[in-house]
Amino acid sequence: MPLVPRPFIAAFALLLAGCATAGPQPSPVSATTPSASAERLSDKDLQAQWWTWAAATPENRNPVVDDTGQWCAEAQPRDVWFFAGTFGGEVSRRCEVPAGRPLAGPAVNATGNCTSFLAGATGSVTLDGQVVELRRIAPVGISFQAAKGNVLGVREGRVQAQACGLWAWIPPLSPGEHELLVEGDADGFRTSARYLLTVSAAD
Repeated sequence: MPLVPRPFIAAFALLLAGCATAGPQPSPVSATTPSASAERLSDKDLQAQWWTWAAATPENRNPVVDDTGQWCAEAQPRDVWFFAGTFGGEVSRRCEVPAGRPLAGPAVNATGNCTSFLAGATGSVTLDGQVVELRRIAPVGISFQAAKGNVLGVREGRVQAQACGLWAWIPPLSPGEHELLVEGDADGFRTSARYLLTVSAAD
């Protein structure tokens, strides 16, 4: 069953897309260095794993609905730390991130009618005041797992869908405090998220 497009803005690191400002731009943060790109997930795997994570929990403890950060750690995979945006509006989340874990997530993304959605999608994310580059992922077929009573409103089990969006990948952060700001817009849908991240020291 095809999915209705569901836009998400994720508080993570992404490229400032199509936004001009009067002042100087922050220095870009690139996730394409050899050490980072070697560990990046493919466009298909990145989206499949993220949608599985987003559909793994019901509304009362789902990180996409969460407006404080109390559910940041829910269903996180072992090899990457996902961030999420909102279903619209602004949130501020405080989260702990394990040491040595890269971060990944979308500024905006969708399943379903991706062509029209992606055509007008823009997003920006800054990490500690620096712009991080986006991956603009064209529609690709994915398969993800949805739990019973999931917040996406899709049936339980394996779901086939076309997925797309503006995505980012950030290498592991240094221990300490970091601020992540994300804003996105697509088809009139707008969202803004601010993450205050605390990265633990390596064991």
